Formats: sequence, structure tokens, C-alpha cells
Amino acid sequence: MIQKLFCGRHFISLSVIAAVALCLSGLSHAEDPAASVKWVAPSSQTQKTNPVAANPASIDAGRKIYMQRCAKCHGETGKGDGPDAVDLKLHPAKFTGSSIHDESDGALFWKITVGRKGMPDFGKRLPPNDRWNVINYLRTLGGH
Repeated sequence: MIQKLFCGRHFISLSVIAAVALCLSGLSHAEDPAASVKWVAPSSQTQKTNPVAANPASIDAGRKIYMQRCAKCHGETGKGDGPDAVDLKLHPAKFTGSSIHDESDGALFWKITVGRKGMPDFGKRLPPNDRWNVINYLRTLGGH
């Protein structure tokens, strides 16, 4: 027996209501790219090479910027366990896993530049050399 609900002047099947609710719940996840879609840089950006040599000065500069701007969410050691991420219920990238080390420098630069939900865009907040220095520092974190 199909159960129906009276709504205004019409009877609506409960199965129809359930199907609509399911679709609407799926839309909320579709609006959050982090929920189900892998964050991929455009191929034109992945080809960029880092113009800043990964020397001790660059890595140290990148570490200082990272600790000031990134560690609150990504964690001091890059494990994605920073205190702000917990408060915001975010799951920031872990820089200690091999997946981050499989990303090209250009892809990381693009992601840092444009940001996404929960992560600010640093395109106007950090000069390009600072972003490249951070990438050089990220490459020193475990997992590679």
C-alpha cells in the first residue's frame, strides 16, 4: 500500500517526498567541492615550474610563512591537524602524504593562489615568491 500525504489540494506519495529530499541533500554536497570532488588544478597551471631554487634560504622563508599563515589549519607538521581546522570542521590537506608530493609545483601554486571553501586565496595576500617559498618548504615535509 502506498502511503500518501495530503498537501493543500493534492495527495503526494511519501516515496516522492523521500526522493525529492534525497535529491536536495545531494545538492548541498554538490555546492561543496571539498565534499566529494578531488581538487584538481587546470592543466595549464600544472605545467608551471617553480622559479625559486629550493635552497636553505627559500625553505626557511617558506617555513616562516607556513607557520604564520598555514599551520593554524594544516598543522605545524603538515598533518592537517591545526586547531582552526578542528574549530571550523574542515579537513585541510595533509602535506605529509604521498598524494601532495605527487602534485606539481604549478598545481600547488595555483591552489595556494586561488584557495577554495575554507582556505583563503593567497593571490593578493602573498607575493608570488612567498608562495613559491612555501611550496619549497612543503616539499621538505614527510612522505616523499
